[in-house]
Amino acid sequence: MSSQFPEARPRRLRRNASLRSLFQETEFSLNDLVLPIFVEEEIDDFVPIKSMPGVMRIPESKLAGEIERYARAGIKSVMTFGVSHHLDSDGSDTWHDNGLVSRMSRIAKDAVPEMIVMSDTCFCEYTDHGHCGVMHNHEVDNDQTLLNLGKQAVAAARAGADVIAPSAAMDGQVQAIRRALDAAGFTQTPIMAYSTKFASALYGPFREAGGSALKGDRKSYQMNPMNRREAVRESLLDEQEGADALMVKPAGAYLDIIRDIREASRLPLSAYQVSGEYAMIKFAAQAGAIDEDRVVRESLGAIKRAGADLIFTYFAMDLALAGI
Repeated sequence: MSSQFPEARPRRLRRNASLRSLFQETEFSLNDLVLPIFVEEEIDDFVPIKSMPGVMRIPESKLAGEIERYARAGIKSVMTFGVSHHLDSDGSDTWHDNGLVSRMSRIAKDAVPEMIVMSDTCFCEYTDHGHCGVMHNHEVDNDQTLLNLGKQAVAAARAGADVIAPSAAMDGQVQAIRRALDAAGFTQTPIMAYSTKFASALYGPFREAGGSALKGDRKSYQMNPMNRREAVRESLLDEQEGADALMVKPAGAYLDIIRDIREASRLPLSAYQVSGEYAMIKFAAQAGAIDEDRVVRESLGAIKRAGADLIFTYFAMDLALAGI
């Protein structure tokens, strides 16, 4: 053969669909996806979220039916976010045994006992100021918030939540929650730490979804999006405090961080494809600019390829109904 032709031809393994499938390196399935859901109390019907086409607030009265529908489609896990009508300065409804946090877990587990219910553990949807903890002198009081996070986590575990997922971004929150759970007898309840959570502009639609009352920002306790070394440090601190699994949030713009943490830790690692990521794909598809299904699969595949074991995504139900 003439030397002008290549001997190495990677295209040989891409020649047809069967070969491409056989040699594909990265796969994801419904086992890898968690569906975040928004549950609102004291409403009678579903409320569309305009900035997140296809996503709705679920009336609490219809939550059981929705959980059953997800399970029939093949969804294995949900993350619960509450839209509360009982706000106060501390978010105290979250640690009552009959508060919305507890009721969501109880209803979901009663409806489908095998569904893995992850309880988002924070206060932003339950405070009248919209911040993730107790305010003192115009700042979030880290240590008082830790005490309250422990109470909320115990209430959720008592109601049946399988996993506690603290997202408040307080220093020491994993350790405080672990101690509170253990003291209450929930030594087997794992913590999925939002261990590297950035103060991202991509959370915009979530504020509408969760009914956030926030004025200002959370930059003093969530991470600077420009910091890479600190991102790894945050996750390793949560690992030291007893986290059972770690998370990077958002996902798509932080694939380098997912890879860094994957290489630094042996804990299970998740990534959260957030509301803004979802909305950009949806609106671009509606405009005819992209093929939604292909972009969804490519974006989730990239997150998995970067090193995530689990992916939190609002597209989980779409993929389930499509047979993934």
